[in-house]
Formats: sequence, C-alpha cells, structure tokens
Amino acid sequence: MIERKSDRVPKLRWNPGTVLCPCPVVMVTCQCEDSKPNIVTVAWIGTICSDPPMLSISVRPERHSHRLITESGEFVVNVPTLDLTRATDYCGVVSGKEVDKFERTGLTAAPAVVVRPPVIQECPLNIECRVARTLDLGSHTMFLAEVVAVQAEASLMTAEGRLAFERAGLIAYAHGHYYALGKTLGHFGYSVRKRPATRARTRR
Repeated sequence: MIERKSDRVPKLRWNPGTVLCPCPVVMVTCQCEDSKPNIVTVAWIGTICSDPPMLSISVRPERHSHRLITESGEFVVNVPTLDLTRATDYCGVVSGKEVDKFERTGLTAAPAVVVRPPVIQECPLNIECRVARTLDLGSHTMFLAEVVAVQAEASLMTAEGRLAFERAGLIAYAHGHYYALGKTLGHFGYSVRKRPATRARTRR
C-alpha cells in the first residue's frame, strides 16, 4: 500500500523550530471601541475543537492588533484567495498604528453578523470569533476563540450543500513564501471506502 523509501535516504537533524508546513494564511480583522478597524496577517492559526467550533490564532504582543483583540475579545478570520496575495503580504508587514490598511489595500470593510470587527468583503470566507481563553506562550500570545458566525460566498455552495473551497483559489504559507493550493488528491476516508461493485457484462 505504501512504497517505502530506502534506508539509505539521508536526513539532517535540525534544531527545534517552527518548521510545520504548509500553514493557512489569513487576514484577521480586529477593532475595539477607541480604534479604527485593522487587519493583521496571521499564519499561526489552527482548528482546535469541533463542538463547540473553535480555532486559535497567535499574535506577537508588540503588534497593534494584539491590543485590539485583547481589549475587544473579538476578531474575524478572513480567508484570502490568490488575487489577494499581495494585500495579504502587505497587511503582515506594515503597522495599523501608522496606516489604514483598508484604505491602502482597497479592501472593503463589510458588517459582521455578530461581532464588532468588520469582515473583508473580498475574502470568500469570513469566520467571526469571540475569545474564550488567552495563553501567553513566549514570543506569541495564543487566542483560543469560539466561532460565533460564518459568512461564505454563495458561489462556493454546491447543490448538495457543500462548501466547494476548491473553487476559491486559496493560498498557503510555508517558511516565508506563499503558495497556491494544488489539485484535489482525495477526500476524508477515501482510503477505506469500498469501491462500487461493477456489473458483469452480459454475453450475447
């Protein structure tokens, strides 16, 4: 079932580090009462629970967005597409203290369903979150949050009610570079799914 690699294939030992890849890359919007809405690009993000639905993001304390999320307890995860890669990168390297990132990028701030921070209209998927717990881990603070609302582009919904993310043209991040996601290789559980029985051909 699995083609084993030869024992002769060399491997190098690296120092412990953040080498897990690829990672999702998202634009997180945040806002508190005394601020304009801001955007911060985050690659340290992950799903952490299904029921209740929860995810986590990790942000450096010195980032402007750290204060906004800490004070408001809310944020929105906006999933970008290939055509938003440049804007995604820009929002990760400039500070919201100095520039209005919505104005500079031309992105549209649209109302969220539940939380105060806006969603990014151009992103096909917007995940509204409320912080449930905060962990100060070292270089980053991890915000564990419950998903309280989701907005998705209607064009991604199939007739069967599935969100077809393969239509969106999503991107990923790995060690300082952005990548386009490739072809579909299978679906969850396909390795154990029984193949439909083939009908025997009838002889004439």
